[in-house]
Amino acid sequence: MDFENSFDKPVIIETNSTTDACVIVLHGLGADGLDLADIVAQMNLPEDIAWRFVFPNAPVQAVTVNGGMSMRSWYDIYSLDIAQRIDVQGIADSVLYVKYLIEQQIAQGIVEQRIVLAGFSQGGLVALKSGLYLDYKIAGIVALSTYFPEVCLDAEPLDKAPVFMTHGYQDTVIPYEVAEASRVRLQNAGVDVEWHAYPMAHNVCLQEIHDMGAWLLARLNLQ
Repeated sequence: MDFENSFDKPVIIETNSTTDACVIVLHGLGADGLDLADIVAQMNLPEDIAWRFVFPNAPVQAVTVNGGMSMRSWYDIYSLDIAQRIDVQGIADSVLYVKYLIEQQIAQGIVEQRIVLAGFSQGGLVALKSGLYLDYKIAGIVALSTYFPEVCLDAEPLDKAPVFMTHGYQDTVIPYEVAEASRVRLQNAGVDVEWHAYPMAHNVCLQEIHDMGAWLLARLNLQ
């Protein structure tokens, strides 16, 4: 696939002119690359870090659960019961795009051990699938308000990169119990999951962003 012409250019934020690490952040259904860009300033990161944040844009495509209307989506959602009838091919296509993004960063001098994949909601599922099954030794995976159904755990993960996984107790889009079952599924597969839950709905909150910033600092400073 011609990713250069098939996808809109990502939003890129660099905290320093001498970048030595990269965090690739995938947005949720119907959003775009700008949706999560504010988290960079909200994480209260030290001024001397040299990280690049890449916020890709999902392709615009029909989404079944929204009556076939087109919107930015990493894969199709067939029904409100998100844990059933998973768009396996759509997820696989998005994983290939993530692979392309990782290769771009490596070509620009960022070693794979200094790359983190992150995502919110369906972007979180793609980040998990990419980080666990692509053949790279990345620093870690951030999975915000997301899920990981059984069908996605189709083999032993290639890379048991540590996962920072969060969810809201009041989430009605991806119910808390669905996310918790996903966390158990990943742990049973040998994945190191740091789990956080917050009194919020299907969104992000400031405490979560601060916790994520602390986790990123710990992961990227250990490399």
